[in-house]
Amino acid sequence: MDEQLEANKKTVLEYTELAFNQRKPEEAVAKYQGRYYRQHNPGAKDGAEAFIGFLKWFAQTYPSFRIDSKRVIAEGDLVVMHSHLVRAPGERGTAVVDIFRLENGKIVEHWDVVQEIPEKSANNNTMF
Repeated sequence: MDEQLEANKKTVLEYTELAFNQRKPEEAVAKYQGRYYRQHNPGAKDGAEAFIGFLKWFAQTYPSFRIDSKRVIAEGDLVVMHSHLVRAPGERGTAVVDIFRLENGKIVEHWDVVQEIPEKSANNNTMF
């Protein structure tokens, strides 16, 4: 089981790197998404084509964006990734938690929670 959990984490990390940071969503979908892709973000449509379209729009709107994974946790068929998304150099960015469900080693379902990083915090802890 530990081997499968590690393989699932690797899949999610490689998928994110290829789709987002390397700007190759078609390749990421072909390699890492399953036969369907169910989306739980209310602003996103289901399916690979919707994902590819979103990534193309995002890269055109924010050409310097980057997402950096801070931690990845796997349990059963789920992988949770806590990341720092920066749309443009010099901005504080956004904390993102993505949850992926995998079937047979492929990503088939996605949830996310997104929170802008504030200028000031009520504590001295970071969001990462």
